[in-house]
Amino acid sequence: MTEELPRRHATLDEVAALAGVSRSVASRVINDAPHVSRAKREAVERAIRKLGYVPNPKARALATRQAGAAALVISRVDPEVLADPFFAQVIVGVSSALEEADLHMMLCLAATPRGRERVEQLVRSRAVDGVMLMALHEGDPLARLAEETQLPVVFGGRPKDFEPRWYVDIDNVAGARDATDHLLAQGRTKVVTICGPLDTEVGASRHRGYREAMLLAGLTPRPAEQGDFSDAAGAAAMARLLEAHPDLDGVFAANDNMAAGALRTLRGAGRSVPEDVAVVGFDDLAVAQVAEPALTTVHQPIRDLGREMVRMLVGLIAGRDPSPLILPTHLVKRAST
Repeated sequence: MTEELPRRHATLDEVAALAGVSRSVASRVINDAPHVSRAKREAVERAIRKLGYVPNPKARALATRQAGAAALVISRVDPEVLADPFFAQVIVGVSSALEEADLHMMLCLAATPRGRERVEQLVRSRAVDGVMLMALHEGDPLARLAEETQLPVVFGGRPKDFEPRWYVDIDNVAGARDATDHLLAQGRTKVVTICGPLDTEVGASRHRGYREAMLLAGLTPRPAEQGDFSDAAGAAAMARLLEAHPDLDGVFAANDNMAAGALRTLRGAGRSVPEDVAVVGFDDLAVAQVAEPALTTVHQPIRDLGREMVRMLVGLIAGRDPSPLILPTHLVKRAST
């Protein structure tokens, strides 16, 4: 009687091939990780049953180990980003929430190919338990991390070109609409806007809020001037708007830094604020209170944005499936309107 050879165990590659998915997708299903569609998950589970696949306990333990850290990845390389009050407050919120969760924070600035490569290496090596992505522009290669990694990924602000499964965002459209409505309620009819980069969701959403308010009031929105959210960009955009629309009587700037720059340009042009031109910003940063005059602005809960990103990420690490979250805004009235 011929001795029967031991049965060869099916491999992860064979499971992936039978299911028609990549090896990484098959691995995510086996380890019950996020970022897998229902159709792909079911295909992998069928392949597992058909092949009788049994995960290697050591490999599975390795795949599910915890590093005790989370990465905050900002898709910018400008060192000045750390001096930007917005990102500074986000970092404070993230850091405090990670401390409560007993996780370390790794901060990565990544907008160059080398920067992205370093982030991808960090993720592949599983040196962190999860990733928070912020400041993505349309078509940003970093966005594919959510599809390619087994780690949980939370977006701070939605990307412009797709809707991720897990994100924390601000109600930018409503906030911009409230800002513009406030200007219109002050009797301003020639309202212009300094918008953020339109290849970002935040820039496009705040511009959309301005347009919606103008159209609902029966007014024609004027062409926007774009800025990069910096004071200098706001000053330069305001100069262009004054040249194009010398009769303007209201300005909605998509953030407080640009609004502060706009105030400086208006002052240099001999325009009185708010008598000649009323100005509203967005964010409610410290600069809004020290501006001359003090800036009416849309308050957004920036530190809460950071904290909620961490809470969502910690939930994912623990195996939960949290819902996306959109945080509300409200108008803060000051002397510029």
